[in-house]
Amino acid sequence: MRTPRFGRFVRGAPSLHPPPPMYRAVYATRGPVPQDHIACVPFELPPPADGEVRLEMLAAPIHPSDVLTITGHYGILPPLPAIGGNEGVGRVVALGPGVTHPAVGTVVFLPLGAGTWSSHLNATARDLVPLPAGIDPVQLSMVAVNPATALLMLTDIVALDAGEWVIQNAANSAVGGYLTQLAHGRGLRTVNVVRREAALEELELPEGSVALVDGPDLAQRVAQATSGARIRLGIDAVGGGATERLAQSLATHGTVVVYGAMSGEAAKISPASCIFRDITVKGFWLARWFREAPQAAQQQVIGELVRGIATGTLKARVAATIPLARIKDAIAMAASTARGGKVVVVP
Repeated sequence: MRTPRFGRFVRGAPSLHPPPPMYRAVYATRGPVPQDHIACVPFELPPPADGEVRLEMLAAPIHPSDVLTITGHYGILPPLPAIGGNEGVGRVVALGPGVTHPAVGTVVFLPLGAGTWSSHLNATARDLVPLPAGIDPVQLSMVAVNPATALLMLTDIVALDAGEWVIQNAANSAVGGYLTQLAHGRGLRTVNVVRREAALEELELPEGSVALVDGPDLAQRVAQATSGARIRLGIDAVGGGATERLAQSLATHGTVVVYGAMSGEAAKISPASCIFRDITVKGFWLARWFREAPQAAQQQVIGELVRGIATGTLKARVAATIPLARIKDAIAMAASTARGGKVVVVP
């Protein structure tokens, strides 16, 4: 394999030793078996330009949306060839001209869509979010996409009071796990629905939560488990008939928020739920929220989530940390429905 060449040393870089080889995960085609379309390849990174810093990546998760982007089934697809990875954390190792902050050694969160399945990258300094030192970078690498989705669906759509219930399906997913933790921290109770009996064992629920397997009589079992509580918010990541079953479990004037379609089917809701019970269906897409939300709102959300990770009140199950060189194995595992946690790429 050809050894990459490197340009001049930059401020903040080691002066006695050449930089380490650099690699990134690139895909130039798309298809139904995602690991067949991506490879770890060497590359050359120019010195950081004005206003940029060089980062050494520490950890970057693989999300279902990342897999769908490689298979070609996500809502927005980057032009090919593309570098994989939507979020992650890195350490500043060199500063470009005109940059004094963040300092060399600072751990930072990257802007979404930066192509984080890479050993190194250059990024605009003002787009980086400095993070506290001493926190597990694997947990920090997942701070934006899944926990932010859970937090915003929980707080920005229906104004809930402490003691109320929320129902969600795909409760054993990463978003589901975060939502349960965030709800508990706000004094909310959760009904956590999964699609198979075995998935109940994957749930880590606080006291007072309810776990149920989806089925035709879901609404009756929810009413029994919650003593007929008036549930005003349902969170749907499955679609198909599961959307209607959530709607049936809600009180009149309730809201179903759809953020995924794990079943591969369009969300379905009956005219009866819409007409006679005035159920509202809304969609949520985090990328749009980040595009439209003021910078102060974004910083507030990330700050709350980072504090939760730092204190240990917010965490995700991790199935495996896999080196970037084994990106094909990492993608194959992430695409599996039986992994039992998040797959995180580490250099």
